[in-house]
Parts: sequence; C-alpha cells; structure tokens
Amino acid sequence: MRVIGPEPESEQLGILTTADALKKAEDLGYDLVEISPTAQPPVCKIMDFGKYKYELSKKAHVAKQHQKGTQLKEVKLRPRTDQHDLETKVRQMKEFLAEGNKTKVTVMFRGREMAYQQMGRAMLDKVMTLIGTGAQIEQPPRQEGRFLMMVLAPKK
Repeated sequence: MRVIGPEPESEQLGILTTADALKKAEDLGYDLVEISPTAQPPVCKIMDFGKYKYELSKKAHVAKQHQKGTQLKEVKLRPRTDQHDLETKVRQMKEFLAEGNKTKVTVMFRGREMAYQQMGRAMLDKVMTLIGTGAQIEQPPRQEGRFLMMVLAPKK
C-alpha cells in the first residue's frame, strides 16, 4: 500500500507492506487510516484519527448552525370566528409566512357544526382572500374527523 506521512509535512513514504506501515505509524504515535481503498495500490495516511474525527464533528456542527429549518406553525379557527378575530389570526399567519415558515390553518368543528362544513370551507376561502398573494396553497383543504385543514407555504 502507498503510505503518506503525518500532517505537518504529509510526504509520501512510498509503497510499504501493511505490517511495515502499521509499525511506522505506531513508532510515530499515530494511527494508520485507509484513505482510498480502491486505488492501485491502496492509499493510507498516518494521522491522529481521534483528532480527525473531532475536527469533522466541529465542521458538521458549524455547518448545522448556519442552516435555517422551516417550521410548521398552526393557527386554529372555528366556523363562526368573527371578522376581527379572523383578521388578527391572518396577521399572525402573514408574520409566520414572512419568517419563511409554513402555516397550517385548522378549522375545528364541535357538535352540530359538523352539519355545516360549508361554513368551514368558506372560512378557509376568506383566509386565502385576506392573505392575498403572500402565500401559496401547499396542501388543499381536506377533512380529517372534526378538523378541516390546509397548509400554506410562503411564496418564493
């Protein structure tokens, strides 16, 4: 196998047998790590493997910090929610969408309200007209038990 020396110089030590390469790494106080097993001959490097794994985890942690994940925020309404309350909820939804979050709009039915599901659909239509062009429907309205829900995503 082709062996590369430890980090500060990283010079090529040439082609050695596995036993010689392991002995060389042990003498230097490092580990022998296979870098390219498919190469002809395979390439190994003498390095501190624990330190290498630690640096990789640090890089992954920094990369993860700079990512911004979208969340699913939920706003619950009732079929008889009044105009002012609806405007307040729509203002909240606009803030969620402006932050880049998806918004789940849920209309909850209780008791005999289940017989008037068209009121819930009208409520969702009213929400869409009040939001305007700031959002797109990611999941159209669908009924799940006593809940009528749809998911809105921010417009790109």
